[in-house]
Amino acid sequence: MSRVFLGTLAAGLALSAGFTPVSAVDGGPLRLTARQRVASPSDPAASVETSMTREHDPRKTAIVVCDMWDDHWCKAAAGRCAELAKKAEPVLAAARARGVTVVHAPSDCMAFYNNHPARVRMLAVKPVEPPAPKDHPVPPLPIDDKAGGCDDDPPSPFSKSWTRQHPALTIDPDRDYVSDSGKEVYSLLREKGITTLVVMGVHTNMCVLNRTFAIKGMTRWGVDCLLVRDLTDAMYDPKKAPFVSHAKGTELVIEHIERHWCPSIEAKQLAGGK
Repeated sequence: MSRVFLGTLAAGLALSAGFTPVSAVDGGPLRLTARQRVASPSDPAASVETSMTREHDPRKTAIVVCDMWDDHWCKAAAGRCAELAKKAEPVLAAARARGVTVVHAPSDCMAFYNNHPARVRMLAVKPVEPPAPKDHPVPPLPIDDKAGGCDDDPPSPFSKSWTRQHPALTIDPDRDYVSDSGKEVYSLLREKGITTLVVMGVHTNMCVLNRTFAIKGMTRWGVDCLLVRDLTDAMYDPKKAPFVSHAKGTELVIEHIERHWCPSIEAKQLAGGK
């Protein structure tokens, strides 16, 4: 399959998702407008939004798709993840066509991908020992998720309901990677000279922050991370503090990450949109 065909296909997918992509064959640098929050000069307990647009070399950029499983013990969460997967698929196709490395990270599902070329490719990466993790303060989350954060009545809470990544997401057998190990992903970044790791998936307040391949771990290892804020979802029950809607709870977690961990971007930027 030619690069021209792949580029045309990715551009079409991006257009169908409402994006306006640049050329997927020679699209040049990624222009990513990163939003983050800093302490307010008048009230250090509050924060103000800032943004900066930077150019990123696609060949030095990777996306990690965090725990977008085929199912979940919380069925409301599973339904939202399925919708996110449909939205993420054209974004990944367009970014991949521009030269971005895609890592699929469905934790606890490596046995399913034991013989998949993308898993075999990851296992062939020469291991690199990460540096000693940097000290980093860990402020409390702005939502109460101690009970698991499910906003419906799960029949089997905290059970392992997933077996694989959501099938709406394509794993390119010739180019992608599969891993749920921070050390494996870090080794891949070093091998390919990747300096920016873009994180999308679920759940914002749990796996997206805490998996070894995700924001906290990679930030502590000195990797420049970005969160895709419109391709993520939190585990939050509005019946818990701060007693806001589910969407608002997710927004609060995103703002927490922007202030304390890393900036965020919009998905359309990865597909060449503005």
